[in-house]
Amino acid sequence: MIDTLAVILGGGRGSRLFPLTLERSKPAVPIGGKYRLIDIPISNCLNSNLRRIFVLTQYNSESLNKHIALTYKFDIFTSGFVTILAAEQTEERSDWFQGTADAVRQTLRHLRTHRSRDVLILSGDQLFQMDFQKMQETHRRHMADATVGVLPVPAELTAGFGILKVNRQGRIVHFEEKPKPERLSDLESDIPGHGKGFLASMGIYMFGRESLEKAVGHTELVDFGRHVIPWAIGEMRVQAHFFRGYWEDVGTIGAYYQANLELCDPMPPFDFHDALRPVYTHPRFLPSTKVEECTLRNVLLSDGCILMGAEIDRSVVGIRSRIGRSTRIRDSLILGADYYESLEEIERAQDRGLPPIGIGADSVIEHAIVDKNARIGRGVRIVNEGGVEEKDGDGYYVRDGIVMIPKEGVVADGTVI
Repeated sequence: MIDTLAVILGGGRGSRLFPLTLERSKPAVPIGGKYRLIDIPISNCLNSNLRRIFVLTQYNSESLNKHIALTYKFDIFTSGFVTILAAEQTEERSDWFQGTADAVRQTLRHLRTHRSRDVLILSGDQLFQMDFQKMQETHRRHMADATVGVLPVPAELTAGFGILKVNRQGRIVHFEEKPKPERLSDLESDIPGHGKGFLASMGIYMFGRESLEKAVGHTELVDFGRHVIPWAIGEMRVQAHFFRGYWEDVGTIGAYYQANLELCDPMPPFDFHDALRPVYTHPRFLPSTKVEECTLRNVLLSDGCILMGAEIDRSVVGIRSRIGRSTRIRDSLILGADYYESLEEIERAQDRGLPPIGIGADSVIEHAIVDKNARIGRGVRIVNEGGVEEKDGDGYYVRDGIVMIPKEGVVADGTVI
């Protein structure tokens, strides 16, 4: 794919992932214990031999910029790059990106400095493994102006997607965003190898270079899903590329939580252990995890942790996590820490009334997300016994019934949430 550029969209506020996006951009949110969401689309590109990649950002982008700079480095003998394109003021425009298509429109002058026949548009908050070379084959075989990645979905899930209708040649002839149940009878397609069913857009698009410039040249078309694709269906040849693997939009707290916990299953739907399609991330050179008298069941355990006498069930434990004695954790995401505290730092924190970074002894954590660098004291109970669905509490948040302790959050000894 030497003649193709990839553009990964990561500039939105990520409000549906709040408070995980309180201090970081959406693509910088951790996943799988040691990775970040941005590692998924970038790794898919690299595994597809697509090595010229732009990442568009504008919101809380410092940690994302740092991660990309430390992780994706190419030698001087390749034309490959992973480059951040942040929203910027110019003589023509001084406002923020208004949507996904507007973000590409505002950065076209940077894309034009690199020759390409096609441009692949990706999202920064999806969990999937895909060979983009196959999508390019579909795109070019049908001489399409644009190609949309699609996957079959059951009727009961169509209200959460943009639903596309295709003809027998796989050309997209109609698009409807989050259709109502009474509209479904008009949106069925003949899906190869599947029969009659419904096709959802994956938010993955491949455009011919000139077709992309023509589409985003219309300033009233702000978003790809809501505006550009419906317009293109009436003006261009838009083809469907059928995908039948695992794909999950992790743009909400509930979806993010569930996708992470599924990684703990004996046969997870997304496989970080696939040696043929590795997921790349920043090499941190952490020590081995130390486990002392613990009981672990279906746990995804990351590097550099210290676990002492803990009982952990179906949970993801992130890098540098420290979990104290007699602590019980179930169905939870412990995102870990960015650094180790020295003994002197722990003593100074305690002098200020702060517990050390990590999970203190004799605590119980269930159905929760504990973000990085959080300080959970001794004897804490985070269990949401009242079944609260949504709440902004003192030092915690509840979304989709999941209790979340934000990054750098502090929970004092003996607290019950």
